[in-house]
Amino acid sequence: MTTIQTTGAANAAGKPASKRTLVGRVVSNKMQKTVTVLVERRVKHPIYGKYIVRSTRYHAHTETPYNQGDLVEIQEGRPISRTKSWSVTRLVTAAAA
Repeated sequence: MTTIQTTGAANAAGKPASKRTLVGRVVSNKMQKTVTVLVERRVKHPIYGKYIVRSTRYHAHTETPYNQGDLVEIQEGRPISRTKSWSVTRLVTAAAA
């Protein structure tokens, strides 16, 4: 469910690296121009080897409204406010009605 694309600080040509993108589910749309996106990732337990679901919530800036349950892609950017450093780039899947 989660897609992370990360590169180093700069590539071999000296150009700035591409920004990180994550895919998550909208859990709150009660703010103006902001949605809360829940990003889940699976990590392997270091001793037992069992996979555990870890989640993180991000506040993401958006100009268009999204509904709860929508699957969206967010991209890292400059800080917009104290808690917002991500922006919604596209709608992956709309929520079931």
